[in-house]
Amino acid sequence: MKKNSILFHVIGILTFMTVNVSSASAEEPKTWKYGLYNQVCSGVNIHFVEGHEADLDMIAAAGLKFIRMDFVWHNIELSRGVFDWSAYDELTANLKKRGLAALYILDYSNPLYEEEVESKDPITGEVQRGTAAPSKPETVAAFAHWAASAAEHFKENNIIWEIWNEPNITFWRPEPDVTKYNALAAAACKAIKLADPNSFIIGPATSQIPLPFIESFLSSGIIEYLDGVSIHPYREYSKSPETAIDDYRKVSAMIDKYAPAGKKEIPVISSEWGYSSATKGLSEDTQAEYIVRMQLINMMYGIPLSIWYDWKNDGTEPGNFEHNCGTVTYDLKPKPAYTAIKTMNTQLNGFTFVKRIEGKDVNDYILLFRNGNDRYKITAWTSDSAHSIVIEAKIPKVKECIITDGKGNRLTTINDKESLVIEIEELPQYISLPDGFTPK
Repeated sequence: MKKNSILFHVIGILTFMTVNVSSASAEEPKTWKYGLYNQVCSGVNIHFVEGHEADLDMIAAAGLKFIRMDFVWHNIELSRGVFDWSAYDELTANLKKRGLAALYILDYSNPLYEEEVESKDPITGEVQRGTAAPSKPETVAAFAHWAASAAEHFKENNIIWEIWNEPNITFWRPEPDVTKYNALAAAACKAIKLADPNSFIIGPATSQIPLPFIESFLSSGIIEYLDGVSIHPYREYSKSPETAIDDYRKVSAMIDKYAPAGKKEIPVISSEWGYSSATKGLSEDTQAEYIVRMQLINMMYGIPLSIWYDWKNDGTEPGNFEHNCGTVTYDLKPKPAYTAIKTMNTQLNGFTFVKRIEGKDVNDYILLFRNGNDRYKITAWTSDSAHSIVIEAKIPKVKECIITDGKGNRLTTINDKESLVIEIEELPQYISLPDGFTPK
């Protein structure tokens, strides 16, 4: 473990920021579909519709705000033009009871309109058979009609609608085709907005960040109908969440390039991203570090909603990727990731991000937050190995600073000549500054 003392004059930094944030303290935080601006808004992917109320109880208890779930066309339209919403009515009601919001993915195809084809499984690479993605004009029209009917049926429930899932890989059968996907997305978006002008639509939900595919999508004119551009920033296990920042900048630049004049803010949405704790993946402790750092890094860059893949392990095989992505085990026992995300949501509930405090080490992340009562909190971690940081400042009653580690445990503060010393590590921790402390 290396020991680096980083001298940091926090008072000076906060004084500089007072010009920008003091007027905001008297105002209510600005809200939008994704919650409150510059506050953590976290969610998880799920793989169920009916029942599973114990799962939903745990999701809500962790402070998560969204679930993301496939809204499966062929399970709803079993006869042409006849829609059975009952399963999703149940899920939506169960979410609403717990204060959870839904991001529903409008997918996949329907054997009533398209034939079976061969394609490769996007996870295993094995040849499989499944219904071709909508490509016939009749199928595209039917998909758009179904999507619009869904938006109309659920219009009072503030659903976020996502157009397909990872169309740049073989979830689009028999093989990816951005032109055909663009045609489907355009038809669906137009129909949804006609049915519910206040609807929220995002896409293209790409696997990783394939810039040519995304640019083709955005340049097609569809951005006129979008309320967010969704991506899945998966990357190699050796690359931590902090490495996604450059990718976000590139996507944001494309949005700025193709957004029509006068179009309201269109954010990047991280609608699926996770790291597996499978045998060839990460340890469960590192997975816990990454689930929190992914949320914080995304929020720092202005991404208002981040969905972790997955809510729970899909099985019990230690070497299976899908069986180890969860925050809890297959039988709902909390993994370290669950404790970490719950701690983050508890600690930062009601706190708005102010800025990143720059240090001498670019791998150190020290984020300043403030709540509506003008109380300040620092969240700190490193993407390197653990070391000491000395926060050198005239903080009143520094002994009353409360440090909570990423597992929810209270730590002892160390004072060194009126400075605050913390042991920064890979799992973020939370430093509550004394009541009454304000920048001067």
